Amino acid sequence: MINRVILVGRLTKDPQLRKTQSNMSVSSFTVAVDRRKGRNADPSQPDADFIPCVAWNQTAELLCQYMHKGSQVGVEGRIQTRNYDDPNNPGKKVYVTEVVCDNLTFLEPKSSSEARSSANSNTGYYPDDSYEELAAPALNISSDDLPF
Repeated sequence: MINRVILVGRLTKDPQLRKTQSNMSVSSFTVAVDRRKGRNADPSQPDADFIPCVAWNQTAELLCQYMHKGSQVGVEGRIQTRNYDDPNNPGKKVYVTEVVCDNLTFLEPKSSSEARSSANSNTGYYPDDSYEELAAPALNISSDDLPF
């Protein structure tokens, strides 16, 4: 059985870094992904899906340090479903389905990302290293890996 997800989209808001009780870094974020429209759909109306994702440890730290709302990212991971008791409604379970990010690829060049962050906020700091050295590992996918 296979549980692999590959998404390419844009962050819907600035990612926030949190720490677990065991001091692990975690960041929850949402990726907006364009959806192919049906034959009868109006092509001028954009269609998108908003996919909840979670990144852990160094991936979460890199995401929060270098990416911001509107940044284009490639996410590779797996779908996970979990549940918890709703603190506002005792006895009711809340079910969450999300993509657990194994690999994250920054899909915009450093200059594009810097220009956008300068226009939007002062949080887009990049050290003097090249963009390629900062990015998470690239997705290595060949046509043999595709299921169709």
